[in-house]
Amino acid sequence: MNVVITGAAGFLGSRLANALLADNSKIPVARLVLIDLNQPSPYNDPRVTALSVNLADPSAADLIIQPDCHILFHLAAVLSGQAEVDLDLGLCVNFDATRALVETARRRAPNLRFVYTSTIGVFGGNLPSVINDLTAVTPENSYGSQKAMCELLLNDYARRGYVDSRIVRLPTVSVRAGAANRAVTSFASGIIREPLNGKVSICPVGTAQKLYLTSPRTVVQNIIHAATIPEEALGSWRVINLPGICVSVGEMIEALREVAGDQTASLVHFEQDEMIERIVASFPIQCDYSRATSLGFTVDKNFIDIIRYYIRDDLNASN
Repeated sequence: MNVVITGAAGFLGSRLANALLADNSKIPVARLVLIDLNQPSPYNDPRVTALSVNLADPSAADLIIQPDCHILFHLAAVLSGQAEVDLDLGLCVNFDATRALVETARRRAPNLRFVYTSTIGVFGGNLPSVINDLTAVTPENSYGSQKAMCELLLNDYARRGYVDSRIVRLPTVSVRAGAANRAVTSFASGIIREPLNGKVSICPVGTAQKLYLTSPRTVVQNIIHAATIPEEALGSWRVINLPGICVSVGEMIEALREVAGDQTASLVHFEQDEMIERIVASFPIQCDYSRATSLGFTVDKNFIDIIRYYIRDDLNASN
C-alpha cells in the first residue's frame, strides 16, 4: 500500500512512521511519504520519501494526494495552546488544510482511507459524567472547535461516498519524549519526563485535576488499527473515542514517586495558569469506549505501566 503521514516530523507522526516500517503485518507498506513543515528525518529505507510541505500552501493538497495513495494519516495540526492564541493560524492549518485534503481526495483518490486524528477536546462545558461516541460536541477552545468541524466534514464526505473517513479522538498522550509542545496538556508529560531527566517541571493545574490519558505506544497502535477496520464495521458515524484511563495529577505524581522515588517526585512544582486550567477543566475525564474495544482498539492498564514504557522506550534509549 502507498501511505502518507502528515505531521510526520512530530512526536506521534515519527512514532507512527517507525511502527509502519517495522511491522508490515497490519499494513503492507510499499511506499511511505512523510510530510511536515519541517522536513522529516530521512530513513535508510527505499520505501520512504520525506518532504517539507506547508499545508497552508494552495498547492499542498495536490502534492500530497496522488491517485495511487491508499491511506492518509492526517496528524498535522496547530496544537491547542497555539490555536487558542492565534485563531487565524489554527483555522488555516486545522480546518482549511483538512478541507483541501479531503476535497482533493474526493477528486483524485475517492477510495482513500483518510485516518484523521481528532481530540477529546471537542467536548466541553456541562458534560455527562461519562461520555461516549455520540455525546454532543461542545468545545470550549478554538482547537476543539476546529477539530469538531473537521469531524463533521469528514463524516459527511464518508456518508456521500467521497472518501473512506476514519476519525479517532485521542486522549491526552503521556508520557511524550522530547521537548514540551504547544498543547495545553503538555504538562501531563512534563511532570513525568522532566523529573525523570533530573529537571524541575512546572505544573499549571492542581493535583485534583483529572485527565483522560493514553500512552504513546498504545495510541500509535490504535491509529494504525483505525486504518485496518473494514469500512462496513464503522457504520454511519465514523468518529471513535479511543480508549484511555482516568488519572488525577496527584495520582500521576504518586505513580512517579513509586517508580522513581521521593527526590524525583519532588521536582514537580506548581504555578497556576488560568487559561490552561480553564481549558483542561472543560475536557471529559471518563469515557465509555466499549464501541472502540468492540472494534479491536486497545487500552493501557495503569499509569505506572505508562511511566515504565517511557523509561524503557525513551529514557534508557537516550542514555
